[in-house]
Amino acid sequence: MRECSVRTLRGDEVQLAIDLAAAEGWNPGLHDARCFHAADPQGFLMAQIDGRFAGCISAVSYGGFGFIGLYIVLPQWRGQGVGMQLWARGMARLAGQLVGLDGVPAQQDNYRRSGFRLAWRNARFEGQARARAQAGDPGLVTLAEVDFAAVCADDRRVFPAPRERFLRAWIDMPQSSALACVETGRLRGWGVIRACRVGHKIGPLVADTPDIAAALHAALCSRVPAGEAVFLDVPMNNPDAVALAEREGMRVVFETARMYTGDAPACEMQRVYGITSFELG
Repeated sequence: MRECSVRTLRGDEVQLAIDLAAAEGWNPGLHDARCFHAADPQGFLMAQIDGRFAGCISAVSYGGFGFIGLYIVLPQWRGQGVGMQLWARGMARLAGQLVGLDGVPAQQDNYRRSGFRLAWRNARFEGQARARAQAGDPGLVTLAEVDFAAVCADDRRVFPAPRERFLRAWIDMPQSSALACVETGRLRGWGVIRACRVGHKIGPLVADTPDIAAALHAALCSRVPAGEAVFLDVPMNNPDAVALAEREGMRVVFETARMYTGDAPACEMQRVYGITSFELG
């Protein structure tokens, strides 16, 4: 086993992990680093060998719930135990919490041996933004017009723990648009589309009904140039979300397995049409 040192990434270093994810073909957002760091400033770890960057892992704690992501070792250091040392440090940081992750199916057995159980599968769908007639729906507003406390309360219906710091950064990130559906003063759905290394990703996309999800999806896509690639990370245990992606002519380009160290938390997955991030949940 090659010995390495593991330390916490500073805020200005989280981009190293994002760049490594991009090199793996994961297509991160252009401004993910600042948002990720806001979620848990101590939650990003780096392995170093002879003072040089060798790999990373995120072990973000939301308080009682943790999420593992960005688990990558540089190719030249793989198979030498560096990843296991990162994994051990990350999991130790989240000891005592329910922990989730989105792992590629090929690694599912490895995660199971570490105590994780399959909850459901996710699929990344790719499509294209296209010009649409403006519906002029008065129920759709910018998310900034919605009381932030109401957004956080709605997010708690679909996410296992509070994540206010992350949401504030996510909603306000550059090169993004955030929209909401409000009916009779009640938040019925909301979503964010952000610029990525390739095209744009929608996430989260949360809605009370398939019609609201479809309206939000169309409106978010209209915020980017026609013809640009658009990605939606769909939980496959929501058939209405799968149907939305298929109606839009999107195709599956990537899959992950959502796994937890215990029972899946009680979230309203029937409202989740697009997952926020495979890295942070």
